[in-house]
Amino acid sequence: MKIGFIGGGNMAEALIKGIRGKGQGMREDIFVSEPREDRRRYLEQAFGIKTTSSNKEAASSCNIIILAVKPQNMKAVLDEISPDITEEKTVVSIAAGITLAFLSSKLKTKKLIRVMPNTPALVQEGMSVMSLCECFSDSDISVVREIFMSVGKVLTLPEKYMDAVTAVSGSGPAFVAFFIEAMIEAGKKLGLSEDNAFTLAVQTAIGTAKLLETGMTPSKLREMVTSPGGTTAAGLNVFKDKGLTDIIFTALTAAKNRAEELGRKE
Repeated sequence: MKIGFIGGGNMAEALIKGIRGKGQGMREDIFVSEPREDRRRYLEQAFGIKTTSSNKEAASSCNIIILAVKPQNMKAVLDEISPDITEEKTVVSIAAGITLAFLSSKLKTKKLIRVMPNTPALVQEGMSVMSLCECFSDSDISVVREIFMSVGKVLTLPEKYMDAVTAVSGSGPAFVAFFIEAMIEAGKKLGLSEDNAFTLAVQTAIGTAKLLETGMTPSKLREMVTSPGGTTAAGLNVFKDKGLTDIIFTALTAAKNRAEELGRKE
């Protein structure tokens, strides 16, 4: 099994690192097409993989092709590699807004998978959601699923949910980071040093996530921390008065709508 990446950016690097980290379980050859020479040299040295500047070379020589390019570049890339994509090849797109129907209109193969990963994949804590046609065998699906499981957790959902997924887990890391930034800035205004405010906010976020990972619900955790008339209640009341829940819903809706617009521009 040979895995080809069209594009050697951060997400491709995260997946390569995850595959290599699997050791004996994932020893497929990896071939990356990347236009920047310095980036190719880095990937070769860091992971011991083969690289090329030719998208067509990577597409023609690999069984699984992962399209790790920006959505606005997808049409040009598909037009370039389509003659090299035969019916037995599996093509995986990780570009936001690029639908299975669009991929199908450009390629001969029906073995198409759309995946929305997110940036925590860079530290093997990613959340990836797969959508695919019904033409796959379990063995074909399991290989691709294992690739993305190497960098975190994987869900398989119908494609109609993908724009919502993009809003929640695709854009979500930026939203969480924005909230943490705001906590750090507030801590500084309350007299803390930037270093101390950063450590307090980030470790609090990490610890909270780990508690929730045990199966504790967010509402249960919130209740555990909140005493009637206490400090946490005072802060939560401000969030409620300012309509934080509505703000978050509006923000995620805007992200979802933008994902839909990107899809319509194919």
